[in-house]
Amino acid sequence: MGSPEFALPTLRRLIESDHEVAGVVTQPDRPAGRGRGLRPPPAKELAQAHGLPVLQPERVNAPDALDELRALAPEAIVIAAYGQILKQPLLDLPTRGILNVHASLLPKYRGATPAAAAILAGEETTGVTILEVRLALDAGPIVAQRPLPIEPHDTTGTLNEKLAELGADLLIEVLPAWERGEIEPQPQDDAETSYAPMLQREDAHIDWSQPAVDVWRQVRALQPWPVATTSVDGEPLRILEAWPLEDTVATVGEPDAPTATVLALPPDAEAPAGAGFAVRCGQGLLAVVRAQRAGRRALSGQELLRGFRGLLGKRLGG
Repeated sequence: MGSPEFALPTLRRLIESDHEVAGVVTQPDRPAGRGRGLRPPPAKELAQAHGLPVLQPERVNAPDALDELRALAPEAIVIAAYGQILKQPLLDLPTRGILNVHASLLPKYRGATPAAAAILAGEETTGVTILEVRLALDAGPIVAQRPLPIEPHDTTGTLNEKLAELGADLLIEVLPAWERGEIEPQPQDDAETSYAPMLQREDAHIDWSQPAVDVWRQVRALQPWPVATTSVDGEPLRILEAWPLEDTVATVGEPDAPTATVLALPPDAEAPAGAGFAVRCGQGLLAVVRAQRAGRRALSGQELLRGFRGLLGKRLGG
């Protein structure tokens, strides 16, 4: 059971393994793109490429959906970012149980967006958890875990790609022993629980009164969606890539410039290639490496500065 790109490594490993994949349950096709045509979930495309039965119930817990699942006679179900909450009748359906591939070191960051939550929190390490599924959200006993460092340039997109591969590998490692009853799943420590709720478009708004390091984390966490956004002259400006400058650098140049002011990049700033200007934050400066004005293509910070007359000195947001 899975839907987005995150689900693909797990499905591939299961197809390549000695297990028989009885079928794939994924979300219904949804409108997407400029033409709003129906687009199948990535998991459906992969399943069909391998000739696997595909179920796409609008409500997976509905009686007719349960009947279809029951007809597949699964011994076990594996979930990787499916997108619907399972109720008890479905949980009771497979004879061996249900495993979930979750992109955090539980009990930290239960919920829909664990990679983004870990970046926003400034974590240096995250990881994957294979857990047995219970009725409570991501609260089942832990079968196995594996850590993964969060690199400074990681975004939610790049981190999810790494976690998807790591989780698929770990699942295939532990699945045979779990099936044989040789692994004793361990209960989670509920006192250590934190949550990662769904991202909303409103989360994209940049508050420049925050420290530069926090805005930098927001930029990374909201990539590829919904993308950290500010405004210039009343028009949206999406910040696609950025870099926080050292505090010593942030005090030179124009230390008295108001928050959200666009400033020239300090000459001694250690920023990635393409950085073209900086923005005063509540603490420190944020170098803008790549950005996109409304209705235009993405540009490096240097290109944007060259093509936007009078950008220096403007205040962003509002």
